[in-house]
Amino acid sequence: MAIEEQSDMTRLIFLGTGGGRFATIYQMRATAGIYIDDGVRMHIDPGPGALVHLHRAGIDPTLTDAILVSHCHPDHYTDAEILIEAMTQGGSKKRGTVLGSKSVFEGVKDFSPAISKYHSRLVEHIVTMVPRTRVKVDTVAIEATPSAHSDETAVGFRIFTSNGVISYVSDTALMPEVIQAHRMARVLIIACTRPQRSRIPHHLATEDAAEIVKAIKPELAVLTHFGLRMLRYDPDKEAEWIQTTTGIRTVAAKDGLILDIGTEIKLSMVEPKKIEPKWSEWAERA
Repeated sequence: MAIEEQSDMTRLIFLGTGGGRFATIYQMRATAGIYIDDGVRMHIDPGPGALVHLHRAGIDPTLTDAILVSHCHPDHYTDAEILIEAMTQGGSKKRGTVLGSKSVFEGVKDFSPAISKYHSRLVEHIVTMVPRTRVKVDTVAIEATPSAHSDETAVGFRIFTSNGVISYVSDTALMPEVIQAHRMARVLIIACTRPQRSRIPHHLATEDAAEIVKAIKPELAVLTHFGLRMLRYDPDKEAEWIQTTTGIRTVAAKDGLILDIGTEIKLSMVEPKKIEPKWSEWAERA
């Protein structure tokens, strides 16, 4: 099932569901981010392997319209530059939008910028996102939300699609401002790195995710961005505990999970599909 097959639904594909240093290093789950198609095609947090998993899902990276990077940690940004080259058709066409935290474009403390000046110049629009910044990418509005993370400029995102609000809670500690910013989400995606009783600074554990879900009451909550300990404890069981505790439908994403969001929200899995290059004037010059 490739992304081109959708009609009036909003399609969301979890290209990767791993996160944190060691899950990334060992690729226990892919760290390829999330792809959303609502007429506008958006790639959120394209970490290591994002390009590879786009191809496995049958998604042409040259058709992407926007890249969203929540903060300047490698599991969230590593493939952003090559995806910018894809989005701009090898740098031959100034197009697309990149939204990111201040650290992504300027660096923060010991972290260099995640995206070079060269790659920034290829893109039509570069927007530094701070909480409550709202940007329109064609028909889709995207708003930055607060995060309490070791990258102090980190943000989450609220995406106002034609089928309701999709909220992405990126790496953060639990705080009231995060909950408030994501209210009214129809689909709530939570970077839940740790299982119950194993919280670490600047990240969410299962208990924290349950508190967010209980307060926001989305139609569907989706856990992702799993660290090694979470994978050892079994994300499905953690999601089941949240659903039992809150009464809200909750699932643990798997690599390749598809959400088709329309009147209902339907779940399926990617069927690997090889895509061929679309030969054109710009490709012939490569």
